[in-house]
Amino acid sequence: MSTGVRQQASEVSSDRWSAYRSALPTVLALGVVVAGLGYRVGLVLHGAPPTNSDEATMGLAALHIGQGRHFPVFFYGQAYMGTLEAWLAAPLLALTGPSVLALRLPTLAAYLLLLVLLWRLTWRLTGDRWFGVLVLALLALGSDRAVKNQLIAGGGYPELGPAVAALALLTFGLVAGDTGRRLPRWAAWGFVAGLMIWVDPLLLPYLAAFGVVLAARCWRELRGAAGALLVAAVLAGAAPLLVDSVRAGRNPLAAVLTAGGAGQAAGWVDRLHGGLVLGPPLGMGFCSPGHCAPWQLWWTAAFPVLLVVAAVRAGRTLRRAGDPAVRAAAALWLALLAGAVGTLAAYTVSSAAGLTPVESSRYLSCLLVSLPALLWPVWTAARRPGTRKARRPTGRDTWRPAAIRDAWRPAAVRGVAVVVLGATVGSAAVATVGAVATVPAARAEARRHDRLVATLRDLGVRHVLAPYWTCNRLTFATGEQVVCAVVADDLSPGMDRYRPYRRLVAAATRPAFVAPVGSPVAAALDRHLADPAESAASHPAGRPGEPEGHPAEEPGQGPVGPPGRLRLVEVDGYRIYLKIA
Repeated sequence: MSTGVRQQASEVSSDRWSAYRSALPTVLALGVVVAGLGYRVGLVLHGAPPTNSDEATMGLAALHIGQGRHFPVFFYGQAYMGTLEAWLAAPLLALTGPSVLALRLPTLAAYLLLLVLLWRLTWRLTGDRWFGVLVLALLALGSDRAVKNQLIAGGGYPELGPAVAALALLTFGLVAGDTGRRLPRWAAWGFVAGLMIWVDPLLLPYLAAFGVVLAARCWRELRGAAGALLVAAVLAGAAPLLVDSVRAGRNPLAAVLTAGGAGQAAGWVDRLHGGLVLGPPLGMGFCSPGHCAPWQLWWTAAFPVLLVVAAVRAGRTLRRAGDPAVRAAAALWLALLAGAVGTLAAYTVSSAAGLTPVESSRYLSCLLVSLPALLWPVWTAARRPGTRKARRPTGRDTWRPAAIRDAWRPAAVRGVAVVVLGATVGSAAVATVGAVATVPAARAEARRHDRLVATLRDLGVRHVLAPYWTCNRLTFATGEQVVCAVVADDLSPGMDRYRPYRRLVAAATRPAFVAPVGSPVAAALDRHLADPAESAASHPAGRPGEPEGHPAEEPGQGPVGPPGRLRLVEVDGYRIYLKIA
Protein backbone atom coordinates (compact mmCIF):
# COMPACT_ATOMS: atom_id res chain seq x y z
CA MET A 1 0.00 0.00 0.00
CA SER A 2 2.80 2.37 0.92
CA THR A 3 4.48 1.40 -2.32
CA GLY A 4 1.42 2.53 -4.24
CA VAL A 5 1.36 5.85 -2.40
CA ARG A 6 5.04 6.42 -3.16
CA GLN A 7 4.41 5.54 -6.80
CA GLN A 8 1.51 8.02 -7.01
CA ALA A 9 3.63 10.72 -5.35
CA SER A 10 6.42 10.00 -7.82
CA GLU A 11 4.02 10.28 -10.74
CA VAL A 12 2.67 13.60 -9.41
CA SER A 13 6.20 14.90 -8.96
CA SER A 14 7.09 13.76 -12.47
CA ASP A 15 4.02 15.48 -13.90
CA ARG A 16 4.92 18.70 -12.12
CA TRP A 17 8.47 18.56 -13.42
CA SER A 18 7.20 17.95 -16.94
CA ALA A 19 4.83 20.91 -16.66
CA TYR A 20 7.66 23.06 -15.33
CA ARG A 21 9.97 22.06 -18.16
CA SER A 22 7.22 22.72 -20.68
CA ALA A 23 6.52 26.21 -19.30
CA LEU A 24 10.16 27.20 -18.82
CA PRO A 25 10.83 28.46 -22.39
CA THR A 26 7.74 30.66 -22.29
CA VAL A 27 8.71 32.08 -18.89
CA LEU A 28 12.23 32.79 -20.12
CA ALA A 29 10.85 34.39 -23.28
CA LEU A 30 8.69 36.70 -21.17
CA GLY A 31 11.73 37.62 -19.09
CA VAL A 32 13.76 38.37 -22.23
CA VAL A 33 10.97 40.58 -23.57
CA VAL A 34 10.82 42.53 -20.30
CA ALA A 35 14.61 42.87 -20.25
CA GLY A 36 14.80 44.05 -23.86
CA LEU A 37 12.03 46.59 -23.38
CA GLY A 38 13.46 47.73 -20.05
CA TYR A 39 16.88 48.24 -21.63
CA ARG A 40 15.41 50.51 -24.27
CA VAL A 41 13.22 52.42 -21.82
CA GLY A 42 16.33 53.03 -19.73
CA LEU A 43 18.19 54.31 -22.77
CA VAL A 44 15.40 56.74 -23.63
CA LEU A 45 15.16 58.02 -20.05
CA HIS A 46 18.92 58.71 -20.11
CA GLY A 47 18.81 60.60 -23.41
CA ALA A 48 20.06 57.77 -25.61
CA PRO A 49 20.19 57.35 -28.47
CA PRO A 50 20.64 61.13 -28.91
CA THR A 51 17.80 62.93 -30.61
CA ASN A 52 18.43 65.04 -33.71
CA SER A 53 16.74 67.52 -36.01
CA ASP A 54 15.17 64.80 -38.16
CA GLU A 55 13.40 63.35 -35.13
CA ALA A 56 12.50 66.86 -34.03
CA THR A 57 10.96 67.43 -37.46
CA MET A 58 8.68 64.44 -36.86
CA GLY A 59 7.92 65.87 -33.42
CA LEU A 60 6.97 69.23 -34.92
CA ALA A 61 4.65 67.44 -37.34
CA ALA A 62 3.05 65.67 -34.35
CA LEU A 63 2.62 69.00 -32.54
CA HIS A 64 0.99 70.52 -35.61
CA ILE A 65 -1.37 67.54 -36.01
CA GLY A 66 -2.35 67.67 -32.34
CA GLN A 67 -3.03 71.41 -32.59
CA GLY A 68 -5.04 70.99 -35.80
CA ARG A 69 -2.71 73.40 -37.64
CA HIS A 70 -1.29 71.11 -40.29
CA PHE A 71 -1.81 67.50 -41.35
CA PRO A 72 1.32 66.44 -43.23
CA VAL A 73 1.24 63.28 -45.34
CA PHE A 74 5.02 63.10 -45.76
CA PHE A 75 8.04 64.08 -43.74
CA TYR A 76 8.40 67.85 -43.97
CA GLY A 77 10.53 68.96 -46.89
CA GLN A 78 10.22 65.82 -49.04
CA ALA A 79 7.69 63.82 -51.03
CA TYR A 80 8.27 60.40 -49.46
CA MET A 81 8.37 58.72 -46.03
CA GLY A 82 4.93 58.89 -44.44
CA THR A 83 4.26 60.55 -41.10
CA LEU A 84 2.68 57.59 -39.29
CA GLU A 85 4.96 58.19 -36.29
CA ALA A 86 3.74 61.80 -36.04
CA TRP A 87 0.09 60.74 -36.18
CA LEU A 88 0.63 58.13 -33.46
CA ALA A 89 2.52 60.57 -31.22
CA ALA A 90 0.19 63.55 -31.79
CA PRO A 91 -2.29 62.68 -28.97
CA LEU A 92 0.59 62.15 -26.54
CA LEU A 93 2.30 65.42 -27.40
CA ALA A 94 -1.03 67.22 -27.16
CA LEU A 95 -1.06 66.15 -23.50
CA THR A 96 2.61 66.48 -22.60
CA GLY A 97 3.89 69.19 -24.94
CA PRO A 98 7.23 68.74 -26.72
CA SER A 99 8.88 65.65 -25.25
CA VAL A 100 11.30 63.15 -26.76
CA LEU A 101 9.98 60.48 -24.38
CA ALA A 102 6.38 61.00 -25.55
CA LEU A 103 7.55 61.02 -29.17
CA ARG A 104 9.30 57.67 -28.64
CA LEU A 105 6.49 55.88 -26.82
CA PRO A 106 4.98 54.67 -30.14
CA THR A 107 8.40 53.41 -31.27
CA LEU A 108 8.82 51.53 -27.98
CA ALA A 109 5.39 49.99 -28.59
CA ALA A 110 6.51 49.03 -32.11
CA TYR A 111 9.58 47.29 -30.67
CA LEU A 112 7.44 45.35 -28.19
CA LEU A 113 5.13 44.35 -31.04
CA LEU A 114 8.16 43.15 -33.02
CA LEU A 115 9.19 40.83 -30.18
CA VAL A 116 5.69 39.41 -29.77
CA LEU A 117 5.20 38.84 -33.49
CA LEU A 118 8.61 37.22 -34.00
CA TRP A 119 8.05 34.91 -31.03
CA ARG A 120 4.74 33.86 -32.55
CA LEU A 121 6.24 33.53 -36.04
CA THR A 122 9.19 31.44 -34.85
CA TRP A 123 6.95 29.15 -32.82
CA ARG A 124 4.53 28.61 -35.70
CA LEU A 125 7.29 27.87 -38.21
CA THR A 126 9.47 25.65 -36.03
CA GLY A 127 7.48 24.53 -33.00
CA ASP A 128 10.72 25.03 -31.01
CA ARG A 129 10.20 27.51 -28.19
CA TRP A 130 13.84 27.31 -27.11
CA PHE A 131 14.83 28.60 -30.53
CA GLY A 132 12.31 31.37 -30.02
CA VAL A 133 14.07 32.31 -26.78
CA LEU A 134 17.36 32.58 -28.69
CA VAL A 135 15.79 34.83 -31.33
CA LEU A 136 14.24 37.07 -28.67
CA ALA A 137 17.55 37.25 -26.81
CA LEU A 138 19.31 38.51 -29.95
CA LEU A 139 16.59 41.11 -30.46
CA ALA A 140 16.69 42.13 -26.79
CA LEU A 141 20.37 42.96 -27.17
CA GLY A 142 20.92 46.07 -29.20
CA SER A 143 23.89 47.79 -30.77
CA ASP A 144 24.03 51.53 -31.27
CA ARG A 145 22.74 51.25 -34.85
CA ALA A 146 20.02 48.76 -33.92
CA VAL A 147 18.53 50.82 -31.10
CA LYS A 148 18.64 53.93 -33.26
CA ASN A 149 16.59 52.12 -35.90
CA GLN A 150 14.14 50.90 -33.27
CA LEU A 151 13.73 54.01 -31.12
CA ILE A 152 14.37 57.23 -33.03
CA ALA A 153 11.14 58.58 -34.51
CA GLY A 154 12.91 59.88 -37.58
CA GLY A 155 10.62 58.32 -40.16
CA GLY A 156 9.67 54.74 -40.94
CA TYR A 157 12.38 52.54 -39.49
CA PRO A 158 10.79 51.51 -36.14
CA GLU A 159 7.63 50.37 -37.94
CA LEU A 160 9.32 48.27 -40.60
CA GLY A 161 10.27 45.31 -38.40
CA PRO A 162 6.85 44.63 -36.87
CA ALA A 163 5.17 45.24 -40.24
CA VAL A 164 7.35 42.60 -41.97
CA ALA A 165 6.79 40.16 -39.09
CA ALA A 166 3.02 40.73 -39.25
CA LEU A 167 2.96 40.18 -43.02
CA ALA A 168 5.01 37.00 -42.59
CA LEU A 169 2.57 35.65 -40.00
CA LEU A 170 -0.43 36.49 -42.14
CA THR A 171 1.23 34.93 -45.19
CA PHE A 172 1.95 31.70 -43.33
CA GLY A 173 -1.61 31.46 -42.03
CA LEU A 174 -3.03 31.94 -45.51
CA VAL A 175 -0.74 29.48 -47.33
CA ALA A 176 -0.91 26.89 -44.53
CA GLY A 177 -4.66 26.69 -45.05
CA ASP A 178 -5.76 28.02 -41.67
CA THR A 179 -9.54 27.88 -41.66
CA GLY A 180 -11.80 30.66 -40.48
CA ARG A 181 -11.50 34.44 -40.85
CA ARG A 182 -9.65 34.17 -44.13
CA LEU A 183 -11.21 37.27 -45.66
CA PRO A 184 -10.24 39.42 -42.65
CA ARG A 185 -6.70 38.05 -42.97
CA TRP A 186 -6.54 39.02 -46.62
CA ALA A 187 -7.82 42.50 -45.70
CA ALA A 188 -5.25 42.82 -42.90
CA TRP A 189 -2.42 41.73 -45.20
CA GLY A 190 -3.41 44.25 -47.84
CA PHE A 191 -3.89 47.13 -45.42
CA VAL A 192 -0.54 46.60 -43.68
CA ALA A 193 1.19 46.31 -47.05
CA GLY A 194 -0.40 49.49 -48.37
CA LEU A 195 0.24 51.38 -45.15
CA MET A 196 3.93 50.53 -45.21
CA ILE A 197 4.24 51.45 -48.89
CA TRP A 198 3.14 54.91 -47.78
CA VAL A 199 5.36 54.98 -44.66
CA ASP A 200 8.59 53.63 -46.17
CA PRO A 201 9.11 51.55 -49.33
CA LEU A 202 12.15 49.78 -47.84
CA LEU A 203 10.03 46.69 -47.17
CA LEU A 204 9.19 46.22 -50.87
CA PRO A 205 11.62 43.26 -51.30
CA TYR A 206 9.84 41.41 -48.48
CA LEU A 207 6.46 42.45 -49.80
CA ALA A 208 7.34 41.06 -53.23
CA ALA A 209 8.62 37.78 -51.75
CA PHE A 210 5.50 37.26 -49.64
CA GLY A 211 3.34 38.19 -52.63
CA VAL A 212 4.99 35.51 -54.77
CA VAL A 213 4.31 32.88 -52.09
CA LEU A 214 0.65 33.93 -51.87
CA ALA A 215 0.23 33.99 -55.65
CA ALA A 216 1.84 30.56 -56.05
CA ARG A 217 -0.12 28.78 -53.33
CA CYS A 218 -3.42 30.69 -53.14
CA TRP A 219 -3.99 31.72 -56.75
CA ARG A 220 -7.43 30.12 -56.96
CA GLU A 221 -8.63 31.99 -53.89
CA LEU A 222 -7.18 35.25 -55.20
CA ARG A 223 -9.33 35.05 -58.32
CA GLY A 224 -12.44 35.60 -56.19
CA ALA A 225 -13.53 37.85 -53.37
CA ALA A 226 -10.20 37.51 -51.58
CA GLY A 227 -8.32 39.11 -54.47
CA ALA A 228 -10.75 42.03 -54.75
CA LEU A 229 -10.62 42.59 -51.00
CA LEU A 230 -6.82 42.43 -51.04
CA VAL A 231 -6.56 45.12 -53.73
CA ALA A 232 -9.06 47.35 -51.95
CA ALA A 233 -7.16 46.99 -48.67
CA VAL A 234 -3.83 47.84 -50.31
CA LEU A 235 -5.36 50.97 -51.83
CA ALA A 236 -6.87 51.94 -48.47
CA GLY A 237 -3.55 51.55 -46.68
CA ALA A 238 -1.66 53.52 -49.32
CA ALA A 239 -4.41 56.15 -49.68
CA PRO A 240 -2.39 59.04 -48.16
CA LEU A 241 0.42 58.47 -50.67
CA LEU A 242 -1.90 58.02 -53.65
CA VAL A 243 -4.10 61.03 -52.89
CA ASP A 244 -1.12 63.32 -52.29
CA SER A 245 0.63 62.13 -55.47
CA VAL A 246 -2.46 62.77 -57.59
CA ARG A 247 -3.13 66.12 -55.97
CA ALA A 248 0.47 67.36 -56.28
CA GLY A 249 1.15 65.67 -59.62
CA ARG A 250 4.43 64.16 -58.49
CA ASN A 251 6.03 60.75 -58.61
CA PRO A 252 6.95 59.44 -55.11
CA LEU A 253 9.20 56.76 -56.64
CA ALA A 254 11.48 59.45 -58.09
CA ALA A 255 11.81 61.04 -54.65
CA VAL A 256 12.74 57.67 -53.12
CA LEU A 257 15.45 57.13 -55.75
CA THR A 258 16.84 60.58 -55.06
CA ALA A 259 16.96 59.80 -51.33
CA GLY A 260 18.94 56.66 -52.10
CA GLY A 261 21.59 58.76 -53.80
CA ALA A 262 20.56 58.11 -57.40
CA GLY A 263 21.74 61.57 -58.42
CA GLN A 264 25.08 61.40 -56.62
CA ALA A 265 28.34 59.85 -57.69
CA ALA A 266 29.69 56.81 -55.85
CA GLY A 267 32.15 54.27 -57.18
CA TRP A 268 31.19 50.63 -57.39
CA VAL A 269 34.07 49.61 -55.16
CA ASP A 270 32.72 51.86 -52.43
CA ARG A 271 29.18 50.62 -52.99
CA LEU A 272 30.19 46.96 -52.82
CA HIS A 273 32.27 47.58 -49.71
CA GLY A 274 29.50 49.51 -47.98
CA GLY A 275 26.76 47.10 -49.02
CA LEU A 276 28.31 43.64 -48.93
CA VAL A 277 31.15 44.08 -46.42
CA LEU A 278 29.75 46.57 -43.90
CA GLY A 279 26.05 46.04 -44.62
CA PRO A 280 25.35 42.59 -43.06
CA PRO A 281 27.01 43.17 -39.66
CA LEU A 282 25.64 46.72 -39.41
CA GLY A 283 22.14 45.67 -40.44
CA MET A 284 22.11 42.80 -37.93
CA GLY A 285 23.39 45.01 -35.12
CA PHE A 286 26.78 43.37 -34.61
CA CYS A 287 28.98 46.49 -34.91
CA SER A 288 30.35 49.05 -32.48
CA PRO A 289 28.90 52.58 -32.34
CA GLY A 290 29.83 54.46 -35.51
CA HIS A 291 32.04 51.78 -37.07
CA CYS A 292 32.73 48.08 -37.53
CA ALA A 293 35.91 46.75 -35.94
CA PRO A 294 37.76 44.22 -38.13
CA TRP A 295 36.83 41.28 -35.90
CA GLN A 296 33.16 42.26 -36.07
CA LEU A 297 33.19 41.73 -39.83
CA TRP A 298 33.14 37.93 -39.38
CA TRP A 299 29.40 38.09 -40.07
CA THR A 300 30.24 39.42 -43.54
CA ALA A 301 31.67 36.00 -44.43
CA ALA A 302 29.10 34.02 -42.43
CA PHE A 303 26.06 35.76 -43.90
CA PRO A 304 26.25 34.37 -47.49
CA VAL A 305 27.14 30.89 -46.19
CA LEU A 306 24.18 30.83 -43.82
CA LEU A 307 21.99 32.23 -46.58
CA VAL A 308 22.89 29.44 -49.01
CA VAL A 309 22.60 26.70 -46.38
CA ALA A 310 19.20 27.95 -45.22
CA ALA A 311 17.93 28.33 -48.79
CA VAL A 312 19.07 24.83 -49.80
CA ARG A 313 17.47 23.26 -46.76
CA ALA A 314 14.20 25.17 -47.20
CA GLY A 315 14.10 24.32 -50.91
CA ARG A 316 14.69 20.65 -50.21
CA THR A 317 11.92 20.63 -47.60
CA LEU A 318 9.56 22.39 -49.99
CA ARG A 319 10.14 19.70 -52.64
CA ARG A 320 10.00 16.62 -50.42
CA ALA A 321 7.63 17.37 -47.55
CA GLY A 322 4.15 15.93 -47.75
CA ASP A 323 2.62 17.92 -44.89
CA PRO A 324 1.07 21.16 -46.26
CA ALA A 325 2.01 23.05 -43.09
CA VAL A 326 5.65 22.01 -43.42
CA ARG A 327 5.67 23.03 -47.06
CA ALA A 328 4.13 26.38 -46.14
CA ALA A 329 6.82 26.94 -43.51
CA ALA A 330 9.56 26.13 -46.03
CA ALA A 331 8.02 28.54 -48.55
CA LEU A 332 7.97 31.30 -45.94
CA TRP A 333 11.60 30.60 -44.96
CA LEU A 334 12.52 31.10 -48.61
CA ALA A 335 10.50 34.32 -48.74
CA LEU A 336 12.29 35.70 -45.68
CA LEU A 337 15.65 34.83 -47.22
CA ALA A 338 14.65 36.36 -50.57
CA GLY A 339 13.54 39.53 -48.79
CA ALA A 340 16.93 39.79 -47.09
CA VAL A 341 18.74 39.31 -50.41
CA GLY A 342 16.56 41.89 -52.13
CA THR A 343 17.02 44.43 -49.35
CA LEU A 344 20.79 44.02 -49.33
CA ALA A 345 20.98 44.16 -53.13
CA ALA A 346 18.89 47.33 -53.34
CA TYR A 347 21.07 48.96 -50.70
CA THR A 348 24.31 47.89 -52.38
CA VAL A 349 23.41 49.38 -55.78
CA SER A 350 22.40 52.69 -54.18
CA SER A 351 24.94 55.49 -53.87
CA ALA A 352 24.14 55.73 -50.16
CA ALA A 353 26.04 52.48 -49.53
CA GLY A 354 29.18 54.03 -51.02
CA LEU A 355 28.84 57.57 -49.67
CA THR A 356 27.62 57.06 -46.08
CA PRO A 357 27.65 53.30 -45.38
CA VAL A 358 27.54 53.50 -41.57
CA GLU A 359 24.68 55.97 -41.23
CA SER A 360 22.80 54.69 -44.28
CA SER A 361 22.83 51.13 -42.92
CA ARG A 362 19.51 52.10 -41.31
CA TYR A 363 18.05 51.09 -44.68
CA LEU A 364 18.86 47.48 -43.69
CA SER A 365 16.76 47.48 -40.51
CA CYS A 366 14.40 44.84 -41.97
CA LEU A 367 17.19 42.25 -42.03
CA LEU A 368 16.62 41.42 -38.37
CA VAL A 369 13.29 39.80 -39.25
CA SER A 370 15.17 37.28 -41.42
CA LEU A 371 17.45 36.26 -38.55
CA PRO A 372 15.30 33.20 -37.57
CA ALA A 373 15.46 31.89 -41.15
CA LEU A 374 19.25 32.28 -41.24
CA LEU A 375 19.88 30.65 -37.86
CA TRP A 376 17.34 27.81 -37.90
CA PRO A 377 19.63 25.33 -39.74
CA VAL A 378 22.49 26.27 -37.39
CA TRP A 379 20.27 25.75 -34.36
CA THR A 380 19.11 22.32 -35.50
CA ALA A 381 22.69 21.29 -36.28
CA ALA A 382 23.81 22.42 -32.82
CA ARG A 383 21.04 20.57 -30.99
CA ARG A 384 21.64 17.13 -32.54
CA PRO A 385 24.76 15.51 -34.01
CA GLY A 386 23.32 15.01 -37.48
CA THR A 387 20.61 13.44 -39.55
CA ARG A 388 22.62 10.32 -40.27
CA LYS A 389 23.70 8.06 -37.45
CA ALA A 390 27.47 7.92 -37.26
CA ARG A 391 29.11 4.51 -37.58
CA ARG A 392 31.81 3.96 -35.00
CA PRO A 393 34.84 2.42 -36.79
CA THR A 394 36.04 -0.89 -35.39
CA GLY A 395 38.89 -3.30 -36.02
CA ARG A 396 40.98 -2.68 -39.09
CA ASP A 397 38.66 0.13 -40.24
CA THR A 398 39.64 2.26 -37.24
CA TRP A 399 42.56 3.98 -38.96
CA ARG A 400 41.05 4.33 -42.40
CA PRO A 401 40.52 8.01 -43.32
CA ALA A 402 36.99 7.43 -44.62
CA ALA A 403 35.93 5.74 -41.41
CA ILE A 404 37.39 8.50 -39.25
CA ARG A 405 35.67 11.09 -41.42
CA ASP A 406 32.26 9.37 -41.13
CA ALA A 407 32.60 9.12 -37.35
CA TRP A 408 33.65 12.71 -36.71
CA ARG A 409 31.59 14.54 -39.32
CA PRO A 410 28.43 14.94 -37.16
CA ALA A 411 30.46 16.13 -34.18
CA ALA A 412 32.38 18.60 -36.37
CA VAL A 413 29.18 20.03 -37.84
CA ARG A 414 27.70 20.37 -34.41
CA GLY A 415 30.84 22.07 -33.13
CA VAL A 416 30.81 24.60 -35.98
CA ALA A 417 27.14 25.31 -35.36
CA VAL A 418 27.74 25.91 -31.66
CA VAL A 419 30.63 28.25 -32.47
CA VAL A 420 28.48 30.24 -34.94
CA LEU A 421 25.64 30.60 -32.43
CA GLY A 422 28.07 31.57 -29.68
CA ALA A 423 29.80 34.12 -31.92
CA THR A 424 26.45 35.59 -32.93
CA VAL A 425 25.29 36.05 -29.34
CA GLY A 426 28.74 37.26 -28.29
CA SER A 427 28.94 39.82 -31.08
CA ALA A 428 25.50 41.18 -30.22
CA ALA A 429 26.45 41.36 -26.53
CA VAL A 430 29.70 43.22 -27.21
CA ALA A 431 27.89 45.67 -29.50
CA THR A 432 25.29 46.20 -26.77
CA VAL A 433 28.00 47.00 -24.23
CA GLY A 434 29.38 49.53 -26.71
CA ALA A 435 25.96 51.12 -27.04
CA VAL A 436 25.58 51.36 -23.26
CA ALA A 437 28.99 53.02 -23.07
CA THR A 438 27.66 55.94 -25.16
CA VAL A 439 24.94 56.77 -22.63
CA PRO A 440 26.99 59.17 -20.43
CA ALA A 441 28.02 61.20 -23.47
CA ALA A 442 24.44 61.28 -24.76
CA ARG A 443 23.14 62.38 -21.37
CA ALA A 444 25.77 65.11 -21.12
CA GLU A 445 24.91 66.36 -24.61
CA ALA A 446 21.21 66.47 -23.73
CA ARG A 447 22.01 68.55 -20.66
CA ARG A 448 24.07 70.96 -22.75
CA HIS A 449 21.13 71.40 -25.09
CA ASP A 450 18.82 72.03 -22.14
CA ARG A 451 21.19 74.77 -20.94
CA LEU A 452 21.16 76.29 -24.43
CA VAL A 453 17.36 76.41 -24.42
CA ALA A 454 17.31 77.97 -20.93
CA THR A 455 19.89 80.58 -21.94
CA LEU A 456 17.95 81.61 -25.05
CA ARG A 457 14.83 82.03 -22.96
CA ASP A 458 16.71 84.13 -20.40
CA LEU A 459 18.09 86.31 -23.20
CA GLY A 460 14.62 86.75 -24.69
CA VAL A 461 15.71 85.29 -28.04
CA ARG A 462 12.75 84.16 -30.13
CA HIS A 463 14.23 83.92 -33.64
CA VAL A 464 17.40 82.03 -34.49
CA LEU A 465 19.61 81.12 -37.45
CA ALA A 466 21.48 77.83 -36.94
CA PRO A 467 22.93 74.79 -38.76
CA TYR A 468 20.54 72.04 -39.88
CA TRP A 469 21.32 69.59 -37.05
CA THR A 470 20.68 72.30 -34.44
CA CYS A 471 17.72 74.11 -35.95
CA ASN A 472 14.54 72.00 -35.75
CA ARG A 473 15.74 70.31 -32.58
CA LEU A 474 15.83 73.73 -30.94
CA THR A 475 12.41 74.67 -32.28
CA PHE A 476 10.84 71.41 -31.06
CA ALA A 477 12.48 71.56 -27.63
CA THR A 478 10.99 75.02 -27.04
CA GLY A 479 7.57 74.16 -28.43
CA GLU A 480 8.12 76.76 -31.18
CA GLN A 481 8.74 79.51 -28.66
CA VAL A 482 12.11 79.81 -30.42
CA VAL A 483 11.76 79.60 -34.19
CA CYS A 484 14.81 78.65 -36.22
CA ALA A 485 15.80 78.95 -39.88
CA VAL A 486 18.70 76.92 -41.28
CA VAL A 487 21.97 78.42 -42.46
CA ALA A 488 24.61 76.63 -44.47
CA ASP A 489 28.31 76.58 -43.58
CA ASP A 490 28.89 79.81 -45.52
CA LEU A 491 25.94 81.51 -43.74
CA SER A 492 23.71 81.36 -46.82
CA PRO A 493 20.14 80.00 -46.43
CA GLY A 494 20.12 76.26 -45.76
CA MET A 495 17.49 73.55 -46.14
CA ASP A 496 14.39 74.47 -44.14
CA ARG A 497 12.08 71.48 -43.93
CA TYR A 498 9.20 73.59 -42.64
CA ARG A 499 9.14 76.70 -44.83
CA PRO A 500 7.09 79.05 -42.60
CA TYR A 501 9.98 79.21 -40.13
CA ARG A 502 12.12 80.96 -42.75
CA ARG A 503 9.50 83.65 -43.22
CA LEU A 504 9.15 84.23 -39.47
CA VAL A 505 12.91 84.55 -38.95
CA ALA A 506 13.29 86.81 -42.02
CA ALA A 507 10.66 89.14 -40.59
CA ALA A 508 12.36 89.34 -37.19
CA THR A 509 14.33 92.49 -36.30
CA ARG A 510 17.51 90.94 -34.93
CA PRO A 511 17.57 87.13 -35.12
CA ALA A 512 20.45 85.53 -33.27
CA PHE A 513 22.90 82.99 -34.61
CA VAL A 514 23.42 79.71 -32.72
CA ALA A 515 26.13 77.21 -33.60
CA PRO A 516 27.80 74.25 -31.88
CA VAL A 517 31.39 74.86 -30.81
CA GLY A 518 33.79 73.79 -33.55
CA SER A 519 31.18 73.78 -36.33
CA PRO A 520 31.83 75.49 -39.70
CA VAL A 521 29.08 78.01 -38.95
CA ALA A 522 30.73 78.92 -35.65
CA ALA A 523 34.07 79.29 -37.44
CA ALA A 524 32.54 81.64 -40.04
CA LEU A 525 30.93 83.78 -37.34
CA ASP A 526 34.13 83.86 -35.31
CA ARG A 527 35.94 85.22 -38.36
CA HIS A 528 33.32 87.96 -38.55
CA LEU A 529 33.90 88.82 -34.89
CA ALA A 530 37.61 89.13 -35.58
CA ASP A 531 37.22 91.29 -38.73
CA PRO A 532 33.65 92.53 -39.39
CA ALA A 533 34.67 94.51 -42.50
CA GLU A 534 36.17 91.50 -44.25
CA SER A 535 33.19 89.34 -43.32
CA ALA A 536 30.72 91.94 -44.67
CA ALA A 537 32.61 92.04 -47.94
CA SER A 538 32.33 88.27 -48.26
CA HIS A 539 28.53 88.46 -47.72
CA PRO A 540 27.33 91.14 -50.16
CA ALA A 541 23.72 92.16 -50.24
CA GLY A 542 21.61 90.16 -52.60
CA ARG A 543 20.32 86.62 -52.82
CA PRO A 544 22.88 83.84 -52.32
CA GLY A 545 22.60 80.67 -54.35
CA GLU A 546 20.16 78.08 -53.05
CA PRO A 547 21.30 74.56 -52.23
CA GLU A 548 20.68 72.07 -55.04
CA GLY A 549 17.11 70.83 -55.04
CA HIS A 550 15.94 73.50 -52.57
CA PRO A 551 13.05 75.68 -53.77
CA ALA A 552 13.63 79.41 -54.19
CA GLU A 553 12.71 81.75 -51.37
CA GLU A 554 9.38 83.49 -51.59
CA PRO A 555 9.40 87.26 -52.25
CA GLY A 556 9.93 89.34 -49.15
CA GLN A 557 11.81 86.71 -47.16
CA GLY A 558 15.27 87.93 -48.13
CA PRO A 559 18.63 86.24 -47.80
CA VAL A 560 20.57 85.81 -44.59
CA GLY A 561 23.05 88.48 -45.75
CA PRO A 562 26.02 89.80 -43.70
CA PRO A 563 25.81 89.03 -39.97
CA GLY A 564 26.25 92.67 -38.88
CA ARG A 565 27.61 93.61 -35.46
CA LEU A 566 27.56 90.67 -33.08
CA ARG A 567 27.98 89.99 -29.38
CA LEU A 568 29.07 86.54 -28.29
CA VAL A 569 27.43 84.59 -25.48
CA GLU A 570 29.05 81.24 -24.72
CA VAL A 571 27.11 78.27 -23.41
CA ASP A 572 28.60 74.86 -22.71
CA GLY A 573 29.00 73.32 -26.17
CA TYR A 574 27.29 76.16 -28.05
CA ARG A 575 27.97 79.75 -29.11
CA ILE A 576 25.18 82.33 -29.31
CA TYR A 577 25.83 85.40 -31.51
CA LEU A 578 23.45 88.26 -30.68
CA LYS A 579 23.01 91.03 -33.22
CA ILE A 580 23.74 94.52 -31.89
CA ALA A 581 21.49 97.36 -33.09
